[in-house]
Amino acid sequence: MKRIRFSLYCLMLWGFGIGQSPNVVLILVDDLKPTLGVYGDSTAVSPNIDRLANMGTRFDLAYCNQAVCLPSRYNLLLGARSTSTGIYNFGIDFRSVYPDAVTLPQHFMAAGYHAESMGKVFHIGHGNTNDAASWSIPHRKEKVIEYLDPKSTERQLTREEAFFTNARKHILDLPPNRQLPRGAAWEDLDVLDEAYADGRIATHAIDRLRQVSQEASPPFFMAIGFARPHLPFCVPKKYWDLYDASQLPMPEYEQDPVGTTAWAVKRRGEIEQFKPIPNQGEPFSEELKRKLIHGYYASVSYTDAQIGRVLDEMERLKLFDNTIIVLWGDHGWHLGDHGSWTKHSNFEQANRIPLLIYAPGITQPNAATKQLAETVDIYPTLADLAGLPKPIGPQPIDGQSLVPVLKDPASRIRDHAYHAYPKQRGTRLGAAIRTERYRMVQWFNPKDPSAEIIYELYDYEEDPLETRNHALSKPNVLEQMKGILSKHPLAKAPLKRK
Repeated sequence: MKRIRFSLYCLMLWGFGIGQSPNVVLILVDDLKPTLGVYGDSTAVSPNIDRLANMGTRFDLAYCNQAVCLPSRYNLLLGARSTSTGIYNFGIDFRSVYPDAVTLPQHFMAAGYHAESMGKVFHIGHGNTNDAASWSIPHRKEKVIEYLDPKSTERQLTREEAFFTNARKHILDLPPNRQLPRGAAWEDLDVLDEAYADGRIATHAIDRLRQVSQEASPPFFMAIGFARPHLPFCVPKKYWDLYDASQLPMPEYEQDPVGTTAWAVKRRGEIEQFKPIPNQGEPFSEELKRKLIHGYYASVSYTDAQIGRVLDEMERLKLFDNTIIVLWGDHGWHLGDHGSWTKHSNFEQANRIPLLIYAPGITQPNAATKQLAETVDIYPTLADLAGLPKPIGPQPIDGQSLVPVLKDPASRIRDHAYHAYPKQRGTRLGAAIRTERYRMVQWFNPKDPSAEIIYELYDYEEDPLETRNHALSKPNVLEQMKGILSKHPLAKAPLKRK
């Protein structure tokens, strides 16, 4: 039945033809926040991503719809917010909720495109797998957690390796995750780039670009997913050597915001899966903080170099004239701000993302915009750029086309971005509105309408480090933000893993 319905969808789109349709290269980078030169980070060594940004339009206020890997990728590939689908957690297959959903690559396939993916595109692990129906050929999987030094794992399956390999499906007597050994949080070995997965993904992408560019038709949609700077920070030594550890930016404000409930602040979690991170809430030493920040920046530079290899090959193949390129970070990352590490929160550092779009004939070089953009906007934007019809689902389509902004960076299609994060086992859901100046978070119990509602309000003009909750001191602003949120449907409660 699914195939029949998708075949009908294809027939509906086929009339649009493929003629001179542009190719699409979608570059996904895991855990990448705007720690990039082109975003004003003077520490970052990111010449290749900066180069891509200078080819087209940089979105300075782009936000994920949820700061965790799996739902964020569903937001991208379905065009639907977590608040619309109820998918906030690992272990939920979107096709169990929307069996006939038409994903972003499927929308292009229906119009005659060849679609393929490699690396981390859909989240594979934690009970989830790739969606085979989204691609013309089998997905090229690579490792997210990878070690070369035996000392990093003590030659045992580590906690995060078990998650990302879906080991529980294959090893019946696997002990609980917390009883498995922790892998190292970093490696800085003197090895070639292809010793780690992102180098191999770049090589595979180059090989595939050569192959598909030689074919007269159809046009192609290629999704290239890079794993770093996701933990562990295992990248070749030469990328660590790009940075002077003593000169790295350290966190400026490591406390909870004054007036904010403690559970709204993300503490530890994922990072404690790695050694030598202290357990049980013990403080991080200054040396450890600096090492983690060093590893993050080194990982950004490593992935930047792999993206550069892909861009160089695209230029050699003369693909820039007829290929749309999008670079997207799936969410941000805490580097010690509020004492937090990794993502999983509603704060700025976890939710602001890099979003770069190059569209030949549409974007202008070195363009930048303060249009508030969301991950869900990418699906309708790419369809619009390629001349395909507006996606209609059957899953909710929450995004808006950003093409008017690509044509004129001063134009505006909305005045806010919307994201969310669940806490306390789903009994608290934080629905967040981000405007150019403010963010409001409304915490409510989606299963108990009578439960207390808690508000947070942050002012990024007066207080960019989020040192204080201004909900009580700025009641007029809070009411305005409530009004914006009230225009959205009530956020769905988190679905439970079956």
